[in-house]
Amino acid sequence: MIPFSPPRIDAATIAGVTEVLQSGWITTGPKTKQFEKDITAYCGNKATVCVNSWTMGMQVLLHWWGIGEGDEVILPAYTYCASANVIVHSGAKLIMVDISNDDYNINLEHVEKAITSKTKAIIPVDIGGWPCDYDELFALADNYAYLFTPTNPLQEKLGRIAIIADAAHSFGARYKGKVVGSVADITVFSFHAVKNLTTAEGGAIAFNLPDGFDHEQIYKDFCIKILHGQSKDALAKTQKGAWRYDVEEPGFKCNMTDLQSVIGLIELGRYAENLARRKAIFERYSDAFRIDQRLLTPIFQTNDKLSCYHLYQLRIEGASELQRDEIITEISEQEVAVNVHFQPLPLLTAYKKRGYSIDNYPAAYLRYANEISLPVYYDLTDEQVQTVIDVVLRSVQKVMG
Repeated sequence: MIPFSPPRIDAATIAGVTEVLQSGWITTGPKTKQFEKDITAYCGNKATVCVNSWTMGMQVLLHWWGIGEGDEVILPAYTYCASANVIVHSGAKLIMVDISNDDYNINLEHVEKAITSKTKAIIPVDIGGWPCDYDELFALADNYAYLFTPTNPLQEKLGRIAIIADAAHSFGARYKGKVVGSVADITVFSFHAVKNLTTAEGGAIAFNLPDGFDHEQIYKDFCIKILHGQSKDALAKTQKGAWRYDVEEPGFKCNMTDLQSVIGLIELGRYAENLARRKAIFERYSDAFRIDQRLLTPIFQTNDKLSCYHLYQLRIEGASELQRDEIITEISEQEVAVNVHFQPLPLLTAYKKRGYSIDNYPAAYLRYANEISLPVYYDLTDEQVQTVIDVVLRSVQKVMG
């Protein structure tokens, strides 16, 4: 079986983890602090805090920004459930909008119609590693600043809706010359096992708020928030006589460990070659699938945007959801693992129960119904890429004729 997206674990990874295990320091420590600095340098943002997952990073962020009951947060219907779950857990109202007809990202016209005086944040999702239209989103936030009603000093200082990027897929992607992380007000990354850059589990919050925000203080505040509100982390408490600490607020527990961070440091150090390999696979797929006009290949580069090649989202024009599933079965029976990204939120029971209907998100359903995500990862060989191509072409032909 050709797997879908295994992590890149090799001698360098094993040696790095072994070094940390033998160091006597395995929780948050020097490796985590270095990883945060290296992410900031790579992305060009102002401060970075590493956490144990995208989900908890976003959860703490929404809490810090003061989003809660009575507020509204705009989110595309086409995303993983985590993007919506954190909004529900914050107590805010989830305002779900459809996606564009041109890609899998949030529809700007629908965003504009959804903005009210209760809107505190827009969370665009860079599906598959393809950046959203950030300049247009910022323009909407500025245009509707007159409606914005801040409820705390942070919101008052910004003076408009916050643009908070769900960049779980898009570490390393670029928008108008900027690396994702330095584009939105705040960006949250995922380093889950299947992501381009992994720490097994993990994530990072990249702050890039306008001038006037003290990012050094924000960093210090977040280091406290993600460790139960404790004034000192474990490393600081090891200093001679420095056992005493305070708990400044009822915080969260979602710090990243050095065991995770060392994997991230190794991955970041070789990320350029990772992206180059992924790009080559994307190009190989796209060149091969031109033979069948029913196969709609993803856009991964324009003058303004550059993907990080996270997901190769192939679509089969004219295929129903049932036919797409039959094609996936055919592919799987030929020992190739594929996936679907994603089931739109209104198809999930949790969100059906909350009154969301897929009928209100036709673009999301149409793009989901005939989508298949193909294997893309550094260790995928040229021979395996050709096998995937051959299997997909045969399977589409068998099901669709």
